[in-house]
Amino acid sequence: MSLLRVKDLSLSIGPTPILDRVSLEAGRGEILGIVGESGSGKSLTALSILNLLPRHSRLSGSVIFDDIKLTRLSDRALNDVRGDDIGMIFQEPMTALNPVKTIGAQVAETVLVHGKAGRGEAMAIARQTLDRVGLGAEEFPLSRYPHELSGGQRQRVGIAMAIALRPRLLIADEPTTALDVTNQAQVLDLLKDLVREDGMGLILITHDLAVVAEMADTVAVLKAGRVVESGPVRDVFRQMRDPYTRKLFSASAHVPARKAQQSARTLLEVEGLVRTYPKPKPAPWAPRAFKVALDGVSLSVAQGESVGLVGESGSGKSTLARAVLGLETAQAGEIAINGAPVRGPGDTAFATRRAMQMVFQDPYGSFNPRHTVERLVAEPLHLLGTEAPSGAERRRRIDTVLTQVGLLPADANKFIHEFSGGQRQRIAIARALIVEPSLIVLDEAVSALDVSIRAQILDLLAAISERIGVAYLFISHDLHVVRAVTDRVYVLKDGKVVESGATSEVFERPRHDYTRALIAAAPRLDAALKTRFGE
Repeated sequence: MSLLRVKDLSLSIGPTPILDRVSLEAGRGEILGIVGESGSGKSLTALSILNLLPRHSRLSGSVIFDDIKLTRLSDRALNDVRGDDIGMIFQEPMTALNPVKTIGAQVAETVLVHGKAGRGEAMAIARQTLDRVGLGAEEFPLSRYPHELSGGQRQRVGIAMAIALRPRLLIADEPTTALDVTNQAQVLDLLKDLVREDGMGLILITHDLAVVAEMADTVAVLKAGRVVESGPVRDVFRQMRDPYTRKLFSASAHVPARKAQQSARTLLEVEGLVRTYPKPKPAPWAPRAFKVALDGVSLSVAQGESVGLVGESGSGKSTLARAVLGLETAQAGEIAINGAPVRGPGDTAFATRRAMQMVFQDPYGSFNPRHTVERLVAEPLHLLGTEAPSGAERRRRIDTVLTQVGLLPADANKFIHEFSGGQRQRIAIARALIVEPSLIVLDEAVSALDVSIRAQILDLLAAISERIGVAYLFISHDLHVVRAVTDRVYVLKDGKVVESGATSEVFERPRHDYTRALIAAAPRLDAALKTRFGE
């Protein structure tokens, strides 16, 4: 018997249609995967189930949860269902968590809001729930704040909030998108355990088909607000009756056509880099302790080469990127690009900074939403000093880089909210290209993109590298992407390089146990289907 039945669900926000007669079912002790590109309606399907919708929304159809028609309930009655009978895990834990409240208070809040216990008992339930998701009391007391936790740990707090009252249905919206492969594997194992132990239903929204192949019992494929294919995972992935399903399947394994670079000229040289941070004192009289973020790290990038940097959260990848870009000062070691030293925020010349640009994970968060694309893309031009173009030449350069990334010159007059996620990332790449850098650092630049958009961006990066010879330092937890787009790779663990070499050699014949663990933890669509179904 189905725990949740969604029948002919349609949604419009203002004049814009979003969902078109969506129907799906989730059973007790079963996992339903919902997949599709950005804008396909995955998240709004989940939000429609709980009626967590913006103003001017019009919802029709039926949502029946355990014989209760949710679409007929008032908002007050739905509040009794939200968090108690149906829990939800949101995609970005740092945004979903309150930064000024402790993790204990936030998990206990679910219990208190529903009046299930007093404050003391609610905090005890919070402690038990955090223990259950792997955040033990010794290292993770209830008094800790979200900013003191890693991304994977924050996601576990989000899961603890969602399961504190042991709901019968859990909705997880991209719960592992921002996590490295080992944290992702741990979170997915935790979700599977919750389904098995509590007999709850799980709706897993993701753009990662490999995760669905590993986890789900049934799958629904959404395109433009419509379910184009659904059924048992084995049947859908084996038959792929709809062309859109075949497109997603092909894009998930996409490898861009690119030529390995053979330049002998070293562009970036990092030698013996050390970076430490002071830890908070447990007491005013306690001695100061330090966390070693980078411990003698050395690496190099040749002109036009693509180099990967992989490792778990906290391994030192982002710290290394900030040091390379001159945004942090290392305590020891040397960094040079084109032979010029990179010394830190106040001591690195503009001409040196011009040689390096960065593309961030979240393009929307890295742009000022009040500025037009023209102004956003032109921001790095100040690094050119007196050589910065103006007037018609400035606009010509903006038009050129927008065209290089597959956008139109007319897009320069628009604002960033008018673009999709993939288009925003193209604009971020255009901003990096406008000063004609020698090196672009890409920090998880495709991790938040769905498989089709990711394939387009990877093709774009490969084409740009081949056309203008720019080098990439590609930081990612997606090992499939790193394997597809890099010539060499460095593996970081606890601030140290534990393995490096040609990408194909490292991935096919890893020497270090840590590298083998990373590769084993990475979900692979073909391997998952073969393991589960013998396909």
